[in-house]
Amino acid sequence: MTPQPETLHYAVSVVGKDRPGIVAGITEGLFRLGCNLADSSCTMLAGEFAMILIVSHQRPFSKARLFDELKPACDALGMSLAVRTLHGDEIIRQETDSEICIISVYGADQPGIVYRVTRELAGRNINIMDLNTKLIGTPQEPVYVLMLEVALPQGETPEGVEKLLEKLKKELNVEIGVRVVTPVAF
Repeated sequence: MTPQPETLHYAVSVVGKDRPGIVAGITEGLFRLGCNLADSSCTMLAGEFAMILIVSHQRPFSKARLFDELKPACDALGMSLAVRTLHGDEIIRQETDSEICIISVYGADQPGIVYRVTRELAGRNINIMDLNTKLIGTPQEPVYVLMLEVALPQGETPEGVEKLLEKLKKELNVEIGVRVVTPVAF
């Protein structure tokens, strides 16, 4: 029996001024190399575009080859590039069998919203899987929006999370909602 070739994994980070074509330019390089795109997150923040990609490729392959292939595309797009080799304990899929909730926070913009909410969640061992913030409204009346996707630990309930955040809701004068994400069967 022939042994299967080992798969190598890399974290690729690209950051720079937002413009059309960034995702296409970077993924074209990955496609030409024969890389598989396993996980990704891309977002625009205050005119900057950031993407983090987890890519894999069968041996033989190297971090240097991946960097050298993507660097010209990043330079042409005005983006910075970082590539990091992932090791065995870093590539385990982190799927969860926990209940997943979305927590939304809306209110007047003020320092400390993210810190105060995430501190309460951390204190109850609630894992944050995704977090996004946006400033909406007008310059005269800015509204801060915080959205979190969280995994509840064993024994924790959405109602318990709502109760946990009730005091904070009053202290910060914000609206906080917690809702369960219903998994979709395929």
